[in-house]
Amino acid sequence: MALILRTMAQLAGILLSLLGWVLSCLTNYLPHWKNLTLDLNEMENWTMGLWQTCVIQEEVGRQCKDFDSFLALPAELRISRILMFLSNGLGFLGLLASGFGLDCLRIGERRQELKKRLLIVGGTLFWTAGIAALVPVSWVAHVTVQEFWDETMPEVVPRWEFGEALFTGWFAGFSLLLGGCLLNCVACSTHAPLASGHYAAEMQYLHRHLEMTNTYPEI
Repeated sequence: MALILRTMAQLAGILLSLLGWVLSCLTNYLPHWKNLTLDLNEMENWTMGLWQTCVIQEEVGRQCKDFDSFLALPAELRISRILMFLSNGLGFLGLLASGFGLDCLRIGERRQELKKRLLIVGGTLFWTAGIAALVPVSWVAHVTVQEFWDETMPEVVPRWEFGEALFTGWFAGFSLLLGGCLLNCVACSTHAPLASGHYAAEMQYLHRHLEMTNTYPEI
């Protein structure tokens, strides 16, 4: 029963982390970090991401343009690019490490201490990836709020608002944190029980030993 619960917790942690990693990759490339709707033309919407800006018009459709220069970007977008790439890379490494550390994987089943360390490393990588995903989306959201309520800007100037990618990034970051937490908790708990094949072999050896003891009692 303990083995089943441990395996289920590991699978839940790895699935949550996988979901967070996929969403963080989507967040990195989605051009919906900021949205802007013009009051004079409500049929025209603008979106901004880390890599490009897009304008959506009902008659023309979507038209996107990549940013010309990395150095010309605001500081929050430059740092966000780096952190999102870091989150994607760390999440991928965490999947590799924790995948080989799962109890349900037969590879390395005789080296339980090594599998435990792989789970801890994977969980730590997921934690770091989650933080690296939460920082940029929270920073861009903070700057967006500051600019939206900036009283020095004329009221006629359009204001950027939160885009869907920010909410996706928050969900991705918390999924990575929760998945890494589950893996670390399982790895730091009691040692994993022996795999079914080794457990059965030891039980057979114990039964034979008891039978020999009963057949040839000590004088």
